Amino acid sequence: MELRVLQYFLAVAREQNISAAAQSLHLTQPTLSRQLRELEEELGKQLMVRGNRKITLTQEGMLLRKRAEEILELVDRAEREVMRSDDAVSGDIYIGTGETDGVRQIARAANRLQACYPGIRFHIVSGDAVDVCERLDKGLLDFGVLLGDIDKTKYHYMELPMKDTWGVLMRRDSPLAHRDSVSPRDLWDKPLILSRQVDNKSGLYRWLRREPSELHTVATYNLIYNASLMVDEGMGYAFTLDKLVNTTGSNLCFRPLKPRLELGMYLVWKKSQIFSRAAELFLEGLDAQLAAGTEETGEM
Repeated sequence: MELRVLQYFLAVAREQNISAAAQSLHLTQPTLSRQLRELEEELGKQLMVRGNRKITLTQEGMLLRKRAEEILELVDRAEREVMRSDDAVSGDIYIGTGETDGVRQIARAANRLQACYPGIRFHIVSGDAVDVCERLDKGLLDFGVLLGDIDKTKYHYMELPMKDTWGVLMRRDSPLAHRDSVSPRDLWDKPLILSRQVDNKSGLYRWLRREPSELHTVATYNLIYNASLMVDEGMGYAFTLDKLVNTTGSNLCFRPLKPRLELGMYLVWKKSQIFSRAAELFLEGLDAQLAAGTEETGEM
C-alpha cells in the first residue's frame, strides 16, 4: 500500500465524488478509479459504495480513512523533523488535554519558550482521557495532560502541582444557589448533567453514594460550554471542574462539592518517546517554571 494511493483514497473520501477528487489531485478520472479498484483488490475489501452522484464509505472504508489520516500525519511530522535545520531550534509540539484550568501553566511555559525560539509551534488537541491516551500511544501526541489516576507503568510523567476541584454549575435562581457548597443528598432528586468520561462519572457516583440507576441523569456532555447552555436553559445541574466557565455577570453560578472532591494532574508521555529538541526544551522549561513557582510559595 503506497502513501500516494492513501492520499488518493482520502481525497475521494473527502470529496465524496470521483470527478471532484480527480480534479483536486490533477488526475484523470479513469486513472483515479483504477487506483481505487487496485487498492480494494489489494486489501480484499470493498471500501466504498459508488452511487450516481455520491460515494459513501463502507465500514472498512471508514476504518481505513481513520488509519490513513493517522499514517499521513505521522509521515508529515517525520519529514518536518528530519528536514529541520540544526542551526535553529524549531518544530511542532503536540499536546493532548481535556478541559482544565491547568492548561494555563502549559500555555505559560509555551509562551516563554516561543519568546526564545519563535520557530516552535504548539498544537493543543482537546479530548477526554481515552482520546488523549489513544493518540499518545499512536505517536500522534508528544505529551498528554491527564486528570486523576494514570497508568504509571505505561507512561513517564510529571506530576503538576495544580488540582482541579469538582463542583456543580447551576442557575442563580436554583434552590441550591444560596448555599456555599453542595452535598450528595442535595442532588439525589435533582436532574443531573454529567461528563461523558467513564472515569470521571465513576468517581462522581462514589461521591454521590448512589448507583447510576438511582440518579436522575438527563444528559451527558464532553464540552462544558454545551453543558452550560443546557444548564442555562433549565435542564439541570452540571457536574464540572472549577474555573472552566466564567459565571461573572451570567445567570449561572458554581458551587464546590462537600466533602471536597479533587483531581490531581499529570503531564505524561510514552516511555519509548524520542523527543525532538523543541519538545525537550519545553519539558525542561515547564519543570523549571513549576520549580520556581514552588519556591515562591515556600513549598518543599
